[in-house]
Amino acid sequence: MEERLQKILSAHGVSSRRAAEGYLSAGRVTVNGCTARVGDKADPERDDIRVDGRPLRRPARRTYLMLNKPRGYVTTLSDEKGRRTVAELVAGCGARVWPVGRLDLDSEGLLLLTDDGALTHALLHPSHEVEKEYRVWVEGDVDAALPVLRGPMELDGYALRPAQVTPAGEGVLSVVIHEGRNRQVRRMCAAAGLRVRRLQRVREGELCLGALPVGAWRHLTGEELCLLRK
Repeated sequence: MEERLQKILSAHGVSSRRAAEGYLSAGRVTVNGCTARVGDKADPERDDIRVDGRPLRRPARRTYLMLNKPRGYVTTLSDEKGRRTVAELVAGCGARVWPVGRLDLDSEGLLLLTDDGALTHALLHPSHEVEKEYRVWVEGDVDAALPVLRGPMELDGYALRPAQVTPAGEGVLSVVIHEGRNRQVRRMCAAAGLRVRRLQRVREGELCLGALPVGAWRHLTGEELCLLRK
């Protein structure tokens, strides 16, 4: 089946789709011996696609999971303190996967796990600033806290990008951040005079937790993988 070359190069681990456009614009990609351009399509099963003269390798089969992490689990593969780990929850997935980023012991919600090192690096690199949205149940003066949470803040000597913070119910906030500093949302709330009772990540980039039950996991769809690789 024919697909745009940007998508094919991304699926084969050559680059992101955006970087693939640069390869095409620079004339580094050929299809059946002819220089390809942005917008061209090809069939990776039928056509001879090359980058800098080298044929594409078939992508290794990788595993991409979404987990609804419960509270009380640490985001690691093993724990010297004997605490429960997210690795135990996805033990039946058939692959050795690792978490992409972290959710602390008392936090819950969307957590990605994979065995794809390139994608892990891309999602965690600070330059990508992937949005993360949280539902936060708090105690304290929310009206007074909102200007603080939305304003300039600094953690560990690092100036944070202004967060998008909106009320999402009685004592509940929607908090969207772009970084992933240690316990960032909890520390932001503490600086604004709020006590966090519950914290749940509901979105990362364009991926939403949806109705996935607590403690359950599922494989990402092809469409969701495309969103991650944008």
